[in-house]
Amino acid sequence: MDSSKTEETEKTSNESETNKINTETDASSASEKDELNTNAAEAVPSLGTEDGGDESENKDTPDWDDFIDEVALKDLELTLNDEDKERMKNEAEDVKEKGNQQFKLGEFRESAISYTLALRTCPLSYSNERSKLYSNRAASKMKLGLSKSAIEDCNQAVELNPTFMRALLRRAHLLETADKLDEALEDYKKILELDPGHTDANVAVRRLPDLINERNEKLKTEMMSKLKDLGNLFLRPFGLSTDNFQLQDSGSGGYSVQFKQS
Repeated sequence: MDSSKTEETEKTSNESETNKINTETDASSASEKDELNTNAAEAVPSLGTEDGGDESENKDTPDWDDFIDEVALKDLELTLNDEDKERMKNEAEDVKEKGNQQFKLGEFRESAISYTLALRTCPLSYSNERSKLYSNRAASKMKLGLSKSAIEDCNQAVELNPTFMRALLRRAHLLETADKLDEALEDYKKILELDPGHTDANVAVRRLPDLINERNEKLKTEMMSKLKDLGNLFLRPFGLSTDNFQLQDSGSGGYSVQFKQS
């Protein structure tokens, strides 16, 4: 069955990945396959399957083997000629396309496994292709609620391609959800360096600083409360409390402590 050519487009404005996460598709004209290419299957280790057991205690850990042995890939690549590398890249593209179709059908675990297979097949020399695979796998993991693992995949994607807008935006959303607001803000700023008109990033760089200040003030209040409790614990045997001591602004950028008898 023939499939039409598709082009990957990065929508850098008026798009919110919070509501919809798209997977990247490169221009390709390979025939759709019911089964994975035999060579691709042989090139990757087998994946773990669902056994119907209890959920993992760490719910942010995939229940399949998603490890990518880049050392083994590097060693393998040393034995390949250019024709072999191109063949393996094409095999990885076929598996990636299968993952894209699974993602569209809502089969997020299956799509993540397909992207893992593709990552174990695609030679390391194809950095852009591998960056997209990591980003796609992060999208699947986001849908599965595997935020920490998804961030790690986004890190890999950005490391391979520092200007990959979709991976940066995906990571920014994940970091913000994880309350890592400072890191999220940095990603949004990077996006604006690449596309000053990006809607989501422009909104975020105006919104996040207030949230960061609010969070810091809350943390400061909590810390001072804990310090006060600790101080009272030590002062109580002497009939004193932290209320007997007041900080006064010295007017020169410092503070002085004044004792007040109860």
